Amino acid sequence: MLKFLRKLAVNKRGNALLIAAGAMPMIVGCAGLASDTIQWSLWKRQLQRAADSAAMAGVYDRVNSSGSTSTVASTVAHDLTLNQHTWMSNLTGYPIISYPADAGVITNQVRVSLAVQKSLPFSSMFMTAAPTIIANSTAAGIPGGEYCVVSLEPLASKTGITIGGNANIDMDCGMISNSPATNSALSNGTSSRVKATVIAAVGGVQASNSWTVDQYNPYSPPIVDPYANVPVPTPTGCTAFPNTRNLNFTNDPNHAIGKTVCYNSDMQIQGNVVLGPATYILDAASLKMTSTGASLSCNGCTIILTSSTAATNPSSIGTISVSGGLLNLSPSTTGTYKGIALYQDRRALDSAGKNIINGNSGSIIQGVLYFPSQQLTYNGDGTTSALCTQFVTRRIIFSGSNTTSNKYARGSDCPILPGAIGGGSLVRLVA
Repeated sequence: MLKFLRKLAVNKRGNALLIAAGAMPMIVGCAGLASDTIQWSLWKRQLQRAADSAAMAGVYDRVNSSGSTSTVASTVAHDLTLNQHTWMSNLTGYPIISYPADAGVITNQVRVSLAVQKSLPFSSMFMTAAPTIIANSTAAGIPGGEYCVVSLEPLASKTGITIGGNANIDMDCGMISNSPATNSALSNGTSSRVKATVIAAVGGVQASNSWTVDQYNPYSPPIVDPYANVPVPTPTGCTAFPNTRNLNFTNDPNHAIGKTVCYNSDMQIQGNVVLGPATYILDAASLKMTSTGASLSCNGCTIILTSSTAATNPSSIGTISVSGGLLNLSPSTTGTYKGIALYQDRRALDSAGKNIINGNSGSIIQGVLYFPSQQLTYNGDGTTSALCTQFVTRRIIFSGSNTTSNKYARGSDCPILPGAIGGGSLVRLVA
């Protein structure tokens, strides 16, 4: 027996088995901790994703409520109901919602903190309490850009901005569409080209080789009507528009700065018409120009389309129909309608008409083209220019049979405009 034991003691064939047996607790422990770590990381990621979504939902709520926080808590709770996994049961006192102060261009901040306790398979055998998993997220609104083309279209069934034909749009500003459609802004022209700083939309932006932009911002918050507070005048003392072909009101004291002129018949431009720097009201009347040899120009005027019966008969509000001729318009630089060249009563019915401006080569339109409730089609042949111009419409279509150049200078560089149009702020995670 002793001889056998001495022989067994010097035998090395069982060492590996002994080492493996001795290391087995460590191997099992490492495997258990690895499994727990992976599970903890997954739970942490899922909780963080829920916090991120809730914080962004809170910011959207603040943006749509002009910064108010009164309904943020209910919005966050609703979002967590949709996005928290079934295993997530917040600790008492959570979620914690706070509102960090604005920091420069970062506004409407919302911070959401979530915390849960969840037992882990292996470590729970050695821990008296489940570990606490905490996720913090801060979201905020940041500026989306400066816009000179604004579509206020609210319906998902409509495209807000359409680039067609051979239009060549060259702008040093952006475009934004409120339409939630998947193709809220699109280019469907065979040879159309668009150059802009940003293309933003509440819905999607159709991919196209025609777009040359610095930034795409689909699924942005809607932009508010920048001129919603500009009042509609009440037509008084209206007369019929003169039936002569050629008119020049620049030296007429009744058409001077600060004066208001009202017409209750169509402003039919058949020859060369020069308006004075007054405010022109068309009461249930339209602006029309069809002759390629006609021209309409003014320096410092505003043309307003409204109707004295708009409250009961909004379809009586006139439209713009310029299918030929030369336009050279610049707006008033003072008064209620400062910077607005063409203004259509916002009570106009979308179904009652559409507006079209076909400018010949050499046409120049400055200021705001404001058609908040109807579509504007802006066509041109040759080199139609839109200098220091803002297009604020329900829908807008840019088109042209040849090459149309619509050039805009930023609002900060154009004192002729009421101001720059910012908005469409982006909701982003900032911490």
